[in-house]
Amino acid sequence: MWVSALAQNGDPVARKIILDVDTGTDDAVAIMFAALHPELDLIGVTTVNGNVPLARTTDNTLRVLDWIGRSDIPVFPGLARPIARRGFPASRHFGRDSDDDPHGSALPIPEPSSKAQDTGAVEFLVETLRSTTEQLTLVPVGPMSNIATALAVDPSLTEAVDEVVAMGGGHAVANVTASAEFNIWADPEAAALVLSAGFGRLTLVPLDATHQALVTEEDCAALDALGTPAGVAASRFVSRRIAAYRTAVEGGNAAPVHDVVCTAYLVRPDLLTTRHLPVEVDTASPLTIGRTVIDTRPGSSLDPNAHVAFGADARLLTELLLGTFGAVSG
Repeated sequence: MWVSALAQNGDPVARKIILDVDTGTDDAVAIMFAALHPELDLIGVTTVNGNVPLARTTDNTLRVLDWIGRSDIPVFPGLARPIARRGFPASRHFGRDSDDDPHGSALPIPEPSSKAQDTGAVEFLVETLRSTTEQLTLVPVGPMSNIATALAVDPSLTEAVDEVVAMGGGHAVANVTASAEFNIWADPEAAALVLSAGFGRLTLVPLDATHQALVTEEDCAALDALGTPAGVAASRFVSRRIAAYRTAVEGGNAAPVHDVVCTAYLVRPDLLTTRHLPVEVDTASPLTIGRTVIDTRPGSSLDPNAHVAFGADARLLTELLLGTFGAVSG
């Protein structure tokens, strides 16, 4: 786990991270948190096909960064399809822009004026990790196609990474199928490659944890009342999620905002309760494709490869969102 260093003036040194996204509503909140928190240095954002097709993912990412005044952060378009599978449905199991869709197509903020980089995501990852003089943190919160492809180019890239914090999977909770979570299901071969790559530390944040860190309608009102671009946008994005979950899944006045749990964990590791366990991805069975098989048996003979989050502190997450998004003037 990354331990904060101190600069000569005693202030903490910002943790350098690369965020890999398929930007819908929860990715958007994660991007804003990573771009605005003073203890994080977001050196680049890579985009991937997932919640929406790649072009829309990239456009949404640029919208978010422009909206909060961080168009200085470069955006690198990545893979438009899984590494092995054909015909991946970008709109998955709900109709795009329907009431049960928590993302929509274009995020409801102005179109971007900034442009994506000409360099692709995989090239950026390989070049950056090969040349860095200090370890970086990778935060994939969508399908892991970009990360897996970079590792296929150069497996030694793991040595330049202090931690991977990935949103994906589920043990007792699933969403896109009866046994699989969307990010892993969308490119199971990529997830399997990343989990077996041998990173020094890999933290997996599955639905079991994110469904414990719900953001409520009351929280949305507090975010909106901040009056900052990030607060207003976060309120808007999460409100859409609450409406969709009320229609399609859970009911009530709250919803998970999966991806921001990963970026918030970077500054407050106590947000999550984890266990070091063996995790594998099913890439074969028609019934359970994309399932994360998390071995919780005390006597398992398998070597643990992931710190799996089973618990999350909802109140702490909300405090982190309000503190981070309220500290930036509009």
